[in-house]
Amino acid sequence: MTLTVSRVGNSSESRFCTESKECLLYDMVCKNDNYEVRHYDSVKWVSTDEEAYFMDKATYTAFRRLFKYITGSNKAGVNIDMTAPVTVKIEEKKKMWGSSIFTLSFLLPSTHQMTPPQPTDDKVYFTEMPDMKVYVRSYGGWMMSLTSSVNSMLLKRQLDKVQATYNKDYHYAVGYDSPTKILNRHNEVWYMVEGEPVCPSSS
Repeated sequence: MTLTVSRVGNSSESRFCTESKECLLYDMVCKNDNYEVRHYDSVKWVSTDEEAYFMDKATYTAFRRLFKYITGSNKAGVNIDMTAPVTVKIEEKKKMWGSSIFTLSFLLPSTHQMTPPQPTDDKVYFTEMPDMKVYVRSYGGWMMSLTSSVNSMLLKRQLDKVQATYNKDYHYAVGYDSPTKILNRHNEVWYMVEGEPVCPSSS
């Protein structure tokens, strides 16, 4: 079996990326009816943090900040192509009625992976996601606080059922589509694999 090399690559190689030239590609480790296990190589992202009570409010503000960066508000004054997906890192240990820090990230395109233009906004910074394996649950519709929470809970339930080990401090909400796309939307929840991935066949 030939595996796709994990990288920032042409969106034609991914069935999820329909609106951007480039997309984050991956190796499929295994899958069943409940979730997938994927391997991603280390790649660079541009990120920003926003504190809020709900993900929806945080992502609205953070998205606008990063969109300014890719549309010329950087020290080189250049436009940078939008890619997919967009990720939101969400803390698991949120206090009841307390706010959380949400980290929104845009994947940098292949031409800017090595030396991206420096931001002009000090709230914008670069992160390098490590070489990693992730547990993935996919769902349609819009990625909002409620749908993201429900799907993260459902994925955790399946992982706990098979005694999988994963990082329980945070997870990622992952979106592939712009707000203008109506049909065939694709979103995901990611939990980082710890140890060997567990992926039993669905009964």
